[in-house]
Amino acid sequence: MSSASIGQFFVNYVRPALDILLLAFLVYKAYEILVKTQAVQLVKGALLLVALYAAAYVLQLTTVTWILSVIAPGLVIAIAIVFQPELRKIFMRLGQGSIFKGTSRPRVTQIEAVLNAAERLSAMRRGALIVFARNVGLKNIVDTGTRLDSLLSSSLIVTIFSFDTPLHDGALIVQDGRVAAAGCFLPLSEQQDIRKSFGTRHRAALGLSEEADAVILVVSEETGALSLAYESKLYYGLAPEQVRRRLGELLEFPEAEPEDSEEAPLAE
Repeated sequence: MSSASIGQFFVNYVRPALDILLLAFLVYKAYEILVKTQAVQLVKGALLLVALYAAAYVLQLTTVTWILSVIAPGLVIAIAIVFQPELRKIFMRLGQGSIFKGTSRPRVTQIEAVLNAAERLSAMRRGALIVFARNVGLKNIVDTGTRLDSLLSSSLIVTIFSFDTPLHDGALIVQDGRVAAAGCFLPLSEQQDIRKSFGTRHRAALGLSEEADAVILVVSEETGALSLAYESKLYYGLAPEQVRRRLGELLEFPEAEPEDSEEAPLAE
């Protein structure tokens, strides 16, 4: 095959295929980011405006087309102001997330160690806040605490949270299968309809789930209840087996069994 034929094959087949694959990848990543924030409403509103403009253009509704053309710049600014928190979260995910880099997940035995510690702390009525990092980096959160970079074990978790140590009130960050840091500060939730009885730990867990794709395990100091926060929702009062299955699904363990029923999120 001549060089000219190879060049023609590249232009006619390879380049369009690469173009489509790259576009599909970007669309998928954009969708993945949007569904993990509350910016879906922003996209729906933008699509509605585009549909209205297209309908007015096709039907030659000159007045409507003119009005939409005039107010379009103002709408863009208004959307940027109204949805500023959602846009900030999207850009944080783009800046902190790792698109091509794989993440080392905690092993099943390590998750069992965390659950064993959580059950012991629950029986002792000692609060705990344990964060499992996924794709979005948590360096800014890790920097607020004390770096440990230690092996993940139930003894370490119980030691940190069962006594009034300086690390007791903060969050423990599990990253790449290791304890990255402890005593970390998490952002509080921006939601207004959180249940009044929830304390700072639950609000902090929900707050981080609004800004990153992390999964946060909470042990209530008042009731000993186990909860999980992820994707801007808080699932309160889960049984240990429910927590185990949900963590297996969220952290992508093939050994995890599918959950029979989905609990309703509780954030009011």
